[in-house]
Amino acid sequence: MPTAVDLHYPQSCPFCAIANAYPSTPSDSLSSYIPSSPDPARVSPECHLILCTPTVLAFLDIQPMTRGHVLVISRRHAEKLGDLKNGEGGALGSWLPVLSRAVCKVTGVGDWNTVQNNGIRAAQVVPHVHFHIIPRPETVPSLQARSWTMFGKGQREELDDDEGAKLAGEMREVLRMELGRAGEEEEEEEEGEAAAGKAKL
Repeated sequence: MPTAVDLHYPQSCPFCAIANAYPSTPSDSLSSYIPSSPDPARVSPECHLILCTPTVLAFLDIQPMTRGHVLVISRRHAEKLGDLKNGEGGALGSWLPVLSRAVCKVTGVGDWNTVQNNGIRAAQVVPHVHFHIIPRPETVPSLQARSWTMFGKGQREELDDDEGAKLAGEMREVLRMELGRAGEEEEEEEEGEAAAGKAKL
């Protein structure tokens, strides 16, 4: 009997299909990894891309638990977190806070879950490393008593493609702003360190 993943994705690994559909080359500018207007129809079902780097991709979940539910994946196929190479884990870790801020600003929700499952018994549906960023608005009832099977199909709705395109566009715009702000803060820190060094001399 076909699983929920089989029904949505005919490919052996849907996330590898997305990674292959949206290539990326190394760049000195982090903002270049935020696509301007990626074509969602490069894969089926459509992919609403937010971030596309040589090692990390982020896009909207096609069965979101809440509005703004984002998936962050490794570009290279790795089934579980322990299968990642050092550089891949570091890249995922560096992008998660920035993407989380973008999700919060676009959805207006200040609380969220960051979830990563490993293996079938841990409710991993797609066998490719991915993190969920899930906004938790006040209107959603508490899931404290529910098991992690909440990440299965039955409790989620399909993402509307028009809404997905609009939402992903807003997230890309805010993500650019976040990168710009982070760059300014980094420059200020470097200037402060340089000034402190001169003072010691």
